[in-house]
Amino acid sequence: MIVVLSRGAGPGDKERIRAYLRDRGFAVRDQRFGEDEILGAAGKGAVDLRELGILPGVERVAATSKPYELASRETRAEDTIVTVGGTGGIPPVPIGGARITVIAGPCAVESREQILETARRVRESGAVILRGGAYKPRSSPYAFQGLGMKGLEYMKEAGEACGMPIVTEVVSPEFAGDMKDVTDMFQIGARNMQNFELLKKVGALGKPALLKRGPSATIEEWLLSAEYLLASGTRDVVLCERGIRTFETYTRNTLDISAISVVKGLSHLPVIVDPSHAVGIRAKVASAGLAAIAAGADGLTVEVHPRPEEALSDGPQSLFPGQFEKLMRDIEALAPVVGKELLRTPRAGGGSAPRRGGGGTAGAGETKGGPESPAEKPIAFNGERGAFADQALTRLFGEEAPRVQVHSFKEIFDAVLEGSAGAGIVPVENSLAGSVHENYDLFLRYPDIAITGELKLRIVHCLIAAPGATLDSITLVRSHPQGFAQCREFLDQRPHWRLEAHNDTAGAAASVAREGTIEAAAIAGEAAARVYGLRILKEGIETNPLNYTRFLVISRRTAGGGGWTHPSLGSDRPTKASVVFSVPDKPGSLFLCLKSMADRGINLSKLESRPIPGKPWEYQFYADVSVPETEGAFDAALGELKTRTEDFRFLGAYRAAP
Repeated sequence: MIVVLSRGAGPGDKERIRAYLRDRGFAVRDQRFGEDEILGAAGKGAVDLRELGILPGVERVAATSKPYELASRETRAEDTIVTVGGTGGIPPVPIGGARITVIAGPCAVESREQILETARRVRESGAVILRGGAYKPRSSPYAFQGLGMKGLEYMKEAGEACGMPIVTEVVSPEFAGDMKDVTDMFQIGARNMQNFELLKKVGALGKPALLKRGPSATIEEWLLSAEYLLASGTRDVVLCERGIRTFETYTRNTLDISAISVVKGLSHLPVIVDPSHAVGIRAKVASAGLAAIAAGADGLTVEVHPRPEEALSDGPQSLFPGQFEKLMRDIEALAPVVGKELLRTPRAGGGSAPRRGGGGTAGAGETKGGPESPAEKPIAFNGERGAFADQALTRLFGEEAPRVQVHSFKEIFDAVLEGSAGAGIVPVENSLAGSVHENYDLFLRYPDIAITGELKLRIVHCLIAAPGATLDSITLVRSHPQGFAQCREFLDQRPHWRLEAHNDTAGAAASVAREGTIEAAAIAGEAAARVYGLRILKEGIETNPLNYTRFLVISRRTAGGGGWTHPSLGSDRPTKASVVFSVPDKPGSLFLCLKSMADRGINLSKLESRPIPGKPWEYQFYADVSVPETEGAFDAALGELKTRTEDFRFLGAYRAAP
């Protein structure tokens, strides 16, 4: 059990709490958990938690049955998100939550040129944290031991050049103090997982720590090592599964995939996987990494070397840059299936790499980075907390992003236009129900609004109800009409249930939570159940599992015609654009417009006609098109398209969602 003391607790309050616990049979110890002062109580004593919780100086009490109290999910039910970097112009990188974070770099820093080249290559492919060993613990005393602090300085230079925080292994308590101001995150290697003096030293420094599982460590031993770090002062610990030693010798280690879900059930700490050390064979690393993502890992740490055959350490398991780039593309495609998004961050200073395709695209309306990031302002969405739009917002901007709820799609556009919101999230298409025409039409009414991003969110419907409810107790089900339509087969099996339509699925869940009756249930997402403290009675009740909604990020155009590029794009160039146009009423008009794009290798992914307001029987066309890599091709196509249309509007360029 742990007792978190309030910030205003004085010495007298603490002593009274200690005496209260000791009198009831507990051994008491002082601890720190980041900025929180804590009293840990161990033993077979008995105490009334409610009585303890109201003592002067007590902020809250957490009782746990686990020996790892601070790391236990019983102490903290919500997932911890660890933030690395965020100082000296380096963008902060979150690990955990709705994002998949990829760390990459060589096993060891071998030279300034090598680490700079590797950092550039992995950054281009999408890595957001740079890894590398300055000090290398090796089995043989004659093997390469690293460049020491000089290597760490090279690594810091590479990280700053590419806008990435760095993580490196600390092998001795005596080195930790010197490394503290250079590295952004300490790595505790597998061999040092139970080096308790090192754990206490690193924890006391308060920096994020990446804790690798020892080759023969049980899950409980691993979590107890995390407890050392947490009890010593840091709040930011990331667990890393890197394979365990078994009887199998074909691979370097045996990757314990089951440990990912087990640990995430036992602990609130984020879990990543090191597939390079898990298998030790270059050709097997990508498949092991993808398996880890599918199993629920919050990220990967991968060894990459520009010339693995020349590597001084772990060359056989290091990926070539081209292999790493393919792995990142595969992760991006897999992420939506497991309900996550691949994390991408802007480069240091908020800049971005030059985009192929020329500046003319931006002149046509491409968003190229505005004066302020929506991180400084809330993001607008329609509906209640826990709605699918809220989930999309979290996937794109992170759990900590400020947000504002509105009651209509028009209010999102208004908030962005007026500047009370830095960006907005709007649904435009469902894979089963088709287009959300209202939002397409709003783009024409708000010419100063641009599309700056895209997300395809899988819609998984759950039947959720108050604690104590069962399928047999339900008589009334609430949801959005689309929710009912998408779960028709499930509902048809229960014709006695009465259906009540609501404006959104999360609002239906909120009403069930307010009433607390066991007779009512809602059809909504898992996130709504968490937000409103409801119980999931049945998950995945949608008729068609291939149910996706496409959301767009919108922001206000800058004075130069662009808007803001949201963080998930990082420095990537746009790969998709949206336009709307009308054509003259004569044969072949639409054909000639499409030919302008086809002749330049521009693919058309969507074309839809809509009536022109105020002009009966006249139509305009919304089109989503690819942005080719060929220099100038897209600008030339737009220039020709304008000459062949009666009205043309460029809605925005952005990176296509997988």
